[in-house]
Amino acid sequence: MTDVLPQLALAGPLDQAGPITVWAVVLVFVFLECAFIVGMFLPGDSLLLAAGVVLANGAHETSAWTLGFVAAAVAVAGNQVGYLVGRYAGTRMLARREGRILNRTNLDRAAAFFDRWGFWAIVVARWLPWVRTLAPMVAGAARMDNRRYILANAVGALLWVPTLIMLGYYGAGLLESVPWLKEAATILAVGFFVVGSGYGLYRYLQDVRKPVDETAPHPEDRPDLRDAA
Repeated sequence: MTDVLPQLALAGPLDQAGPITVWAVVLVFVFLECAFIVGMFLPGDSLLLAAGVVLANGAHETSAWTLGFVAAAVAVAGNQVGYLVGRYAGTRMLARREGRILNRTNLDRAAAFFDRWGFWAIVVARWLPWVRTLAPMVAGAARMDNRRYILANAVGALLWVPTLIMLGYYGAGLLESVPWLKEAATILAVGFFVVGSGYGLYRYLQDVRKPVDETAPHPEDRPDLRDAA
């Protein structure tokens, strides 16, 4: 009975998921999460862990390592887009009246985080789900020096993306002696990402329908943030 469970567990599309599929999903979602407002609602951490787990199921170690560094480069590009959005469009659209995530409180928190840590805020923000999307826009709005920003952006991406992908990969590898548990972990990881993405997109649509909070203070209007930059 236990020999049959692994075959049943991954029967269907998940069993056919190869490196190309994983690469496409990871690169698209990482870019979206780092570049645009919708990224605040996407489960980036669970995506990277799930990618490592799925690649471990097919023993694609080289692909996992390569994906880690390519996705880090995509994360850098995405956050550079976020920086430019903040620099030239400001942060007005990030504060919505009665928004659950897009609200003045979260915008103020991101601005305070940047004000306190400056350069290191961009590095550490990679590990903070919604802050990693807001921080680049706040840095752009605060006119942070672009060369300093790119350096902090790259350091943060290299510490974030490969770490989580390989944590998922080698974590799943520890379950080699219990095949059915390894495959159950694969299904759970992918399922959590799918459900999290669906719920996140639903919440995003709910928030963007809220009117812009015209009374909210904006980072581009704060001279103290420019000093931190």
